[in-house]
Amino acid sequence: MAIAAATRETIINLRAAAAQRALIDRAAQVQGKSRTDFMLEAACEKARQVLLDRTVFALDAKRYARFVELLQAPVRQKKAVRRLLGKRAPWER
Repeated sequence: MAIAAATRETIINLRAAAAQRALIDRAAQVQGKSRTDFMLEAACEKARQVLLDRTVFALDAKRYARFVELLQAPVRQKKAVRRLLGKRAPWER
């Protein structure tokens, strides 16, 4: 389920400087969105970036060497790779 399609059931309150509110309002207006929709979309986009940037995995030396080997190997299943790359990411749905 896309976040934007979820029922809004939680209130988020925040304080901002008048200049910040005006900037947000102008940007929201340019995109034809309400302040709330604009802010939620921007906050969720930033949250996704932060979380994706923090994804880490660790490998021992042997598994790391295999991982690098696989990355450098030519693509064998071109049809499957094209299908995978043609799909939208779950957070873009």
